[in-house]
Amino acid sequence: MPDDAPAAPPADAVLLPSTTTRLTSLLAREQVERRLPSVVAGLVRDGRLVWWGARGDAAGPGAPAAPPAPTTRYRIGSITKSLVATAVLRAHDDDLVDLEDPVGRHLPELGTAREDVGALTVGQLLGQASGLQAENDGAGPWWERTPGGDWAALAPALTADARRHRPGVRFHYSNTGYAVLGELLARLRGRPWADVLRTDVLEPLGMDRAGLRRDDDSAAGLAVHPWADVVLPEPEHDAGAMAPAGQVWATVPDLARFAALLAGTAGVEVVRPSTLALMTQPQVVDDPRTGPWAGGYGLGLQLWNAGGRRLVGHSGSMPGFVAMLQVDAATGDGVVAMTNSTTGFGDLATRLLDVLGEAEPRLPAAWAPRPVADDVLELVGPWYWGPSPLVVRAEADGLLLEGLGRPARASRFRRSPADDGTWVGLDAYYAGERLRVRRGADGAPSHLDLATFRLTRTPYDPAGDVPGGVDDGGWRA
Repeated sequence: MPDDAPAAPPADAVLLPSTTTRLTSLLAREQVERRLPSVVAGLVRDGRLVWWGARGDAAGPGAPAAPPAPTTRYRIGSITKSLVATAVLRAHDDDLVDLEDPVGRHLPELGTAREDVGALTVGQLLGQASGLQAENDGAGPWWERTPGGDWAALAPALTADARRHRPGVRFHYSNTGYAVLGELLARLRGRPWADVLRTDVLEPLGMDRAGLRRDDDSAAGLAVHPWADVVLPEPEHDAGAMAPAGQVWATVPDLARFAALLAGTAGVEVVRPSTLALMTQPQVVDDPRTGPWAGGYGLGLQLWNAGGRRLVGHSGSMPGFVAMLQVDAATGDGVVAMTNSTTGFGDLATRLLDVLGEAEPRLPAAWAPRPVADDVLELVGPWYWGPSPLVVRAEADGLLLEGLGRPARASRFRRSPADDGTWVGLDAYYAGERLRVRRGADGAPSHLDLATFRLTRTPYDPAGDVPGGVDDGGWRA
């Protein structure tokens, strides 16, 4: 490996030879079956690149053979959007912008009237929920294949007519929206968006090889003829104002470091943990209308529901290149894959992740006793919502309320930041709702108040002050 490749994984993180054989075989078959000029991939676990593989030739026709190395750059296409979103959210953490801000507050040339593009919020643009047009059809030709103009050329085309859907109600992928966010980033920081991206995201993560244009150690972008084994070089240029939608080039180790950030194992805080959680929260779902939805969008991140497994990351494509980055939200394992073919690969990334999980599953942490606060211990055990049995369990950092032996509304709770003895719901139906502990004359918990619902220690306990009262005759046949 070259000197600037990532450090080798620690001895206890090296994959078994049988695992690497399976991964390499899968990559090799994909390169042949999909007729990819070259393909590279990597797997990330606990913040480390634990496997790296490559097949094929990254050079263009007529050039000396160049087997891909860890330092070889590929265009990552729309994974650029995730990087730009991270930079915008870092500005949010610095109190420079709010997700509810109309973008026209910062880019007044986009207007401030309700029908203007400037009325769209920053959060809607980040979450692909703005309804803004997908492409810049009013400001030039196909931006992925032709040099782009600057913001001054793009902005006049962003009139009310550029809004395709009512904002906030449906997924509508917008490259143009990320051009707007790139200009927003530049205004917020007073520097070109690419400089901000470098100082605020790429450098802190150690993404040292990432950049906006190809260099001497970059793969050649190629189109593969559909019916013959010949290739055609694809164009490469500066997309101008549209560049924030998909112009970054990067290596496998670069993207591995970003995958570690999404998994929370990067070892550096680029955005607050609470902000990172917002990025992975669905803003809209990609509703196919003909079947169950399997994907959605967070703040700058694609979300996939793969057979009940939740993946976060982003795909990317530009002429001559396809890329994929995915992180398993439950395990934190990540995968990156890139090729220099316009038609790209199929579900290679997910299959590589599957091999890692099947061949070397993560072991759960060993169970061990831990301290539980007295005011938590007195709440654990069965409770009843009317006749429905529930149970409160102590978790490492709070409470879990769930059904006991039958389905019921379940939520996790954490202590209120106000430190007033209340608990705040974190997810599902009770997210943001307050749980209050009511005590009897002896000081022991008598019942729980949760969003007007009354939970008692026995079904319809008259001592629990059940709203509407309890029939005086009690339970009877």
